[in-house]
Amino acid sequence: MEEEKIIIIAVRKPEQLVERFESSLEEIISLSNTAGGKVEGVITQNRNRIHPATYIGEGKLEEIKREIEEKDIDLVISNDELSSGQLRNLNNYLGIPIIDRSQLILDIFAQRAQTKEGKLQVELAQLEYLLPRLRGQGIALSRLGGGIGTRGPGETKLETDRRHIQRRIVDIKRRLEQVVKQREQYRKRRRENDTFQIAIVGYTNAGKSTLFNRLTDSDTLEEDKLFATLDPLTRKIELPSGFKALITDTVGFLQDLPTSLIAAFRSTLEEVTEADFLLHVIDASHIDYEKHIETVGELLDDLDANNLPMLYVYNKKDLLENDFLPLHHPYILSSAYETEDIQHLLEKIEEILMKQWTPFQVALETDAGKVMSQLGREAIITEKRFDEQENLYHIKGYIQENHSLNKILKEQ
Repeated sequence: MEEEKIIIIAVRKPEQLVERFESSLEEIISLSNTAGGKVEGVITQNRNRIHPATYIGEGKLEEIKREIEEKDIDLVISNDELSSGQLRNLNNYLGIPIIDRSQLILDIFAQRAQTKEGKLQVELAQLEYLLPRLRGQGIALSRLGGGIGTRGPGETKLETDRRHIQRRIVDIKRRLEQVVKQREQYRKRRRENDTFQIAIVGYTNAGKSTLFNRLTDSDTLEEDKLFATLDPLTRKIELPSGFKALITDTVGFLQDLPTSLIAAFRSTLEEVTEADFLLHVIDASHIDYEKHIETVGELLDDLDANNLPMLYVYNKKDLLENDFLPLHHPYILSSAYETEDIQHLLEKIEEILMKQWTPFQVALETDAGKVMSQLGREAIITEKRFDEQENLYHIKGYIQENHSLNKILKEQ
């Protein structure tokens, strides 16, 4: 399919720092490329406030129209969310489809969703986003042949009446409730089995999937594109002491994620809230990495996951040109491609856990093989020796405070 030619339009308000504005433009260009388009131009305007009827001023609209005709543009994408009225007015004036940042993100999610749950969540987010804006979608909805902003399971139904869309929303929510119940059962089993869970979080394109693959010897999708991972993946991982855990790769966070998308992906993002430990992966080479950390922090706050133990993984150190001084602790500076760094990361996780867990020492009879093997998997063992005279195994280590083995250890 031929790449769609795109013009980005953006308004910078006085309170917005130039660096942040430039960074958001870079991001929307990257999002447009990820969606399969080619950005032919960026038209910006400094305004005290967004134009209520057309988003951007009249003079700029004429400039945009000229660019559309000269460069044979297929699609205009706004850097900010547009109201139904703004969409309608811009469509009427420019004569070609226009979508906003939120629709672009939803479109990428529609492309990337692999599982039944992921596809349902994206469709729900698209329908809930478009429902109040149906009146403004004239031209965009008439091109049912597809293209950026019209993808996803709901695209052919969007011109039908509101009642149909509302019924579909109710139906999807009902089906997702079942999936959420199944996911909760799965989580409950993991909790009952004392399974330690690590979640990888971070801004989109920080290198989470690459790190996940190196830690678990997996081959999940790795791309230099935004939202390469959408459906969460969970694998087993072993730390240097032999301690075993589950690790989950999660969807990347982004500034100004559509609210409907966060709501729709709530059950997926809850993998984060169920975790015992977070690896916050940061692209240390990105000019605006501090803002990325802030965005992830805000989303973790929204999920009530901001109090979980966390290690800041400043990734892509191989791309750094100057000395780097991280502001957040505990941290590790690494490259997901360096085997030594991966080993160092695993050791760092254990080091942090040992500071937080309860130390124990126990003497076990030679026939306590089951307990010994469970300790090896579910605790961090720092010393294990056999005393021939006593015929006992002496074991030292660290264990989670609420672990079911604590009861057995106290009885010894």
